Amino acid sequence: MMKQFLSTLALAAVFSVGTSSVAVAQEAMKSKSDSDKMKTKENGVTTKSKVADDGKVKMKGKAKDGSKMKAKTKPTEGMDKAMAGVLVGGAMMTPDKDIVDNAVNSTEHTTLVSAVKAGGLVETLKGAGPFTVFAPTNAAFDKLPAGTVNTLVMPENKQKLGTILTYHVVSGRLMAADLMDGQTLTTVEGETLTVMKKGNSVMLRDAKGGMANVTIPNVVSSNGVTHVIDAVLMPTK
Repeated sequence: MMKQFLSTLALAAVFSVGTSSVAVAQEAMKSKSDSDKMKTKENGVTTKSKVADDGKVKMKGKAKDGSKMKAKTKPTEGMDKAMAGVLVGGAMMTPDKDIVDNAVNSTEHTTLVSAVKAGGLVETLKGAGPFTVFAPTNAAFDKLPAGTVNTLVMPENKQKLGTILTYHVVSGRLMAADLMDGQTLTTVEGETLTVMKKGNSVMLRDAKGGMANVTIPNVVSSNGVTHVIDAVLMPTK
């Protein structure tokens, strides 16, 4: 868990000094780490991160052009230090923001945010909750048949879009550790999702037999938790 947290912080430093996300995807990252320190070199950008016993994190970064950055973070009171923030889509998701505000900052969830707005669910997901949201990435929506998203966001399809979106929402705050293999989750839409878990890997099976992997778990918000998934889940309706 600590190494995953350090990895996200290291990536945050890479974005801060101007490394393009395309270049990041094209070149493998080299890193050295132990339980509390991490050194990463990618595309000529070197970052160092260190986590203190009290959960405070110090980061330093240096790019090929000589530009430098420094940053410090500290965990939210009462939260595990590994949950202080998670990098998603180039932005740090933090527990002091609600589910919608965190999603808006993610470049990987622009399609989902547009769909939530078109489906009239913004106010719902900004409510007290708590909610557990399984959030498909832009790439997940791209897997749908051509034209599907454009059709769903049309005003006349608002009800159908709302049905699909609420099928990705479960009442309560369910962390990855709370999900058990074979568990069925009743969604806000009314149908169920089935959890398939092996070790720390979590998958979800929808009502039509489709599968989605949880790629980034435990993105904590003020009114719940989001788990990033790589496919759009489909109800039977």
